[in-house]
Amino acid sequence: MNVLFLCTGNSARSILAEAILNARGGGRFTAYSAGSHPRGEVHPLALAVLETCGMPVTGLASKSWEIFSGEQAPHMDVVITVCDQAVAEACPLWPGAPVSAHWGLPDPAAVTGSDTQRLAAFAAAFTALERRIDLLVGLPLDFLSPDELEQQLRAIA
Repeated sequence: MNVLFLCTGNSARSILAEAILNARGGGRFTAYSAGSHPRGEVHPLALAVLETCGMPVTGLASKSWEIFSGEQAPHMDVVITVCDQAVAEACPLWPGAPVSAHWGLPDPAAVTGSDTQRLAAFAAAFTALERRIDLLVGLPLDFLSPDELEQQLRAIA
């Protein structure tokens, strides 16, 4: 199952979600991430939290969601927005009409303060996404219709 995580900047939350699902998906999932206005780089604190938690960071990159809407793009089964701004934006038309859900989280990149406070914000986002992704991975996907899957994904939020 291909899952695309969307956020505006694609530098923090969606990157964390991509890495967690690829690590925890047990080969049943392939996760991707993208943004409507990508920053062009992954936030260093996102990478630091992932590395601290033992998640691979190789290949993570901030990229536009446009690369997932063309004919050459992998088919997406699920599209999940992780920031409130992205959910309100006009998304591209995803081929195949994937199931969609919104898992809004505060933006850790927007937190100001000490390095400890900023790192804590990224750790909190990681933990919230990890819990949600563990619930996603545990769903009986073979027995859920697309409507039931969408209901389950929305309940996870």
